[in-house]
Amino acid sequence: MFIKKFEEETNLRCHIVVDASSTMYYPWDEKQPDKFKYKNKFCFAAQSAAVIMNALKRQRDAFGLTLFDNEIRVNTGAKSSTVHYRLLLSHLTQRIENPQLNHTTDLAASLHQVADAIHRRSLVVIFTDVMEQPDKAEEVFAALQHLRYAKHEVILFHVTDKSKELDFEFENRPYVFVDMENGEEVRLQPNQVKEYYTKQVAAFTDQLKLRCLQFKIDFVEADINKGFHQILQTWMVKRAKMG
Repeated sequence: MFIKKFEEETNLRCHIVVDASSTMYYPWDEKQPDKFKYKNKFCFAAQSAAVIMNALKRQRDAFGLTLFDNEIRVNTGAKSSTVHYRLLLSHLTQRIENPQLNHTTDLAASLHQVADAIHRRSLVVIFTDVMEQPDKAEEVFAALQHLRYAKHEVILFHVTDKSKELDFEFENRPYVFVDMENGEEVRLQPNQVKEYYTKQVAAFTDQLKLRCLQFKIDFVEADINKGFHQILQTWMVKRAKMG
């Protein structure tokens, strides 16, 4: 009888970071609460994360998960086992089925914590809508730079409902827009603010893209209405480059 001890070696260590703040549950329809689950940004990000984790598990690569809003809610180590994979799926499923509304986000602080917590060089995959106040933009850029200084490879998936959040394509009729983080309401017609809104959003997005280019971070527009091929294609290309 023999007992064999071994330490499993993996080709890649990957840490998946998913924004679980309230804005990630857009689109949200209180009149049809059962229908939001498979159409909002968080569900899209969670499903994308699950697909990547499944691919990592099959390749025997180690993977971990972080969920955050205004603070870190889930933060696991990196493993490659089936038990670990199922545990991470349960964390994602719980957040899908129990959305946390009226929760703010602190993307910069969360990314700094992730950079400090990962002690071995890894691929860090981030899913977020980057819904930060303009005055916090530099803090977000500094946090992304922190990940690169720590020698991690980084992919940033900018998760949006593009037609609504970036292009502001609403019918020209009165709407009540509700802030999903604090419940504040604004009543207006879209054409009153569309030009100003789209210019501001485009300027911030361009700045984010430029900083990612400077930091050698892969920036990917992830429109929830265009399916998962954009996620998988980027992932497969990055995985191939890293061997």
